[in-house]
Amino acid sequence: MTDTVTVVDENDNTETREFLTFMLAGEEYGVDILRVQEIKGWDSVTNIPNTPNYIRGVINLRGTIVPIIDMRLRFGLEPLEYGATTVVIVLKVEKDSETVRTMGVVVDAVSDVHDVPKNQIKASPDFGTTVDTEFVKGLATVGEKMVIVLDIDHMLNSNELESLDAAIE
Repeated sequence: MTDTVTVVDENDNTETREFLTFMLAGEEYGVDILRVQEIKGWDSVTNIPNTPNYIRGVINLRGTIVPIIDMRLRFGLEPLEYGATTVVIVLKVEKDSETVRTMGVVVDAVSDVHDVPKNQIKASPDFGTTVDTEFVKGLATVGEKMVIVLDIDHMLNSNELESLDAAIE
């Protein structure tokens, strides 16, 4: 992983954001590093009945019940058998201004951590109604490539997940 990362001059007032990036079906996605609680290797989960197919189940993480979401299935991608690089990224997700919950996302592999100047993060393009970009916060330029920055609060608080909350309680 020898990517060129844009470095900001310390005398420049440009604010930077740090992102943990991960791979999913050959694309690189990023989440705010401050939301990452830990990264775990794939392990078995306890299935919860009557939940959407992308909800793999739950794990007990030091006394906290953590829902596990398969990002490939969440995005409607082809399922992939989990392998040696498959990991669960445990995230802190804001449900509302007062509620934070812990959730895990299964991804193909963790890629890198990048410092990205705010001016290198562009709004997601409008593709009209043919492509759903509701979970995309923006596109970050990192070296010669683009990283898709996800809005995890919106993505992991959708209406479908309310059934999981009810089942866990």
